[in-house]
Amino acid sequence: MKSKFIISMALFVLVGIQGTVEAQEKKTEEKVKPVSIAHIKISGSLDEGAAPAEPLFSSMQETLKGKIDRIKKAAADTNIKGLILEIDGLEVGWGKLDELTEALSNFKKSGKKVFTYLESGEMKDYLIALSSNKVILPESGWLMLTGLRAEVTFYKEMLEKIGAQADFLRVGDFKSAVEPYTRTTMSESSRKQMESVLDDFYEKSVVARIQQERVSKKWDANQIRKMIDNGPYTARKSEELGLVDMVGYFPSVTEAFKKELKVEEINLVRNYGKDKVDEVDLSNPFAILKLFAAPKIVSNSKPKIAVIYASGTINTGKSEIGLLGGESCGATSMIQAIRQAENDKSVKAIVLRVDSPGGSALASDLIWAELMRCKKPVVASMSDVAASGGYYICMAASKIFAEPGTITGSIGVFGGKINMGGTYAKLGITSEVITRGANANLFSSTNSFSKSEREAMTRLIEDCYDQFITKALKGREKSGKKLDRKTLESLAGGRVWTGRQAKENGLVDELGTMQDAVKMASKLGGLPADQEPELLLLPKSKSFLDSLLDPKAGLSISSTLDIIGASSLRGELKGIDSFLRMRNDPMWLMLPFNVKVK
Repeated sequence: MKSKFIISMALFVLVGIQGTVEAQEKKTEEKVKPVSIAHIKISGSLDEGAAPAEPLFSSMQETLKGKIDRIKKAAADTNIKGLILEIDGLEVGWGKLDELTEALSNFKKSGKKVFTYLESGEMKDYLIALSSNKVILPESGWLMLTGLRAEVTFYKEMLEKIGAQADFLRVGDFKSAVEPYTRTTMSESSRKQMESVLDDFYEKSVVARIQQERVSKKWDANQIRKMIDNGPYTARKSEELGLVDMVGYFPSVTEAFKKELKVEEINLVRNYGKDKVDEVDLSNPFAILKLFAAPKIVSNSKPKIAVIYASGTINTGKSEIGLLGGESCGATSMIQAIRQAENDKSVKAIVLRVDSPGGSALASDLIWAELMRCKKPVVASMSDVAASGGYYICMAASKIFAEPGTITGSIGVFGGKINMGGTYAKLGITSEVITRGANANLFSSTNSFSKSEREAMTRLIEDCYDQFITKALKGREKSGKKLDRKTLESLAGGRVWTGRQAKENGLVDELGTMQDAVKMASKLGGLPADQEPELLLLPKSKSFLDSLLDPKAGLSISSTLDIIGASSLRGELKGIDSFLRMRNDPMWLMLPFNVKVK
């Protein structure tokens, strides 16, 4: 009996020891389990709009929304303990920069850290990086903290060399969209408004931002301006001044995170949240078609917010790819999208997302009219640019959200043509015209306006401007802003404003992101405030095969410029591209598309 007791006790001790060992082993396993850190790379233009339908192209051409959604996903993912942001060559405007900044700020509110690695320290790369907890530059890198410049390209002398002449009329002293074709330098009024915009960006988006994000350095505005005047800087000098936190190559970023989180191992989830393309057996010639297969879309009756993108130059007809790449905003495509949202019973409200410098007066008005007919609430969200015709279509919204750095306003009209008579003569082309009616030659491409034609054109433009002012007043009244005609006219005349200035002047209602606009649309549509709504993105992007079969797609010279090493010309020629899109329209609501503040 005694021996049985001793054996039982021995077994009990052994089981206890084994249990203790297993518990310690499990504890050790948990201790050495690597911490997951998300990696997201940001570069390029980050276009607006729905992503390409095919998985292959949606992963290659990521949109701004797609990038922000990945940052939001990382913030909510309990398995992710931090974010490494790799920034290399951002080509976005100031509105998108604000949107990305807000997304990173919201990520940090989750309690997780953001470390940013700058491959090349361009100005906008650095301004985004300031949202992170630590900024790292490679030893051979630099920080291009050199200030801002506004650049306008002029075509007058080029037109003269080929025998052409621009003949334009405008309403508004600040309506500088015609100047690239009629002048070789900025007018005094144009320079005045560009200096106002540049000052706002410089003081608020650059100086104040550096001061706010590097608050521990206790720099005043003058110290920051002096540092900018002495830029650019090497990586070491940037670290010495306190503009960046660390000099090192990409692996040193993960090492820094290990120290921050006090762990021995990190699992870096590269390209976190990015759509993956299934592997395809390329030995099968038909298998590659899977890459271009659009995903199956399952419709449902869940309450939704429709986000309708108005991106690019506004023109009549369908949206199309321009000569220099980039999609235009076609009135026909926009109207179809608005009607689709209106007829979809699951859609409770619409967010109009605008990234457009304007364009055709007729096309802008057609889009505005369709939005006004829509019985569902409409909220406008402005991206980099929502000016002239882009501002016009926002007048149908109940509320307008702009980013602080959005370029907007430009309430004005111009119209005219390019007289190609001299060009044709140089080529040995002559023409003979028989007319009936004093203004029959109004849109002749071989003559400038006669006195009678100029008077007739002026009446058209002034009437269009009156419509613009009247609709802007009604739009502001609809959103609860009380602007009298005299006040609005003092803000109009083609004058351009930043989002901050537009908010102060009552031209927009709120400063906020597209997400803020979606929340407002949800409220107006009666959706629950504590739930993120499902989004219907419109217009649907063209499929690869649709683009391939588009007869106009073959006209694009964008890729040719890249091949011959002249890609920088793309930006300079965009003004001509915009003009060609609208050459058959008599009146334009257009911001100079080739104006750049960088």
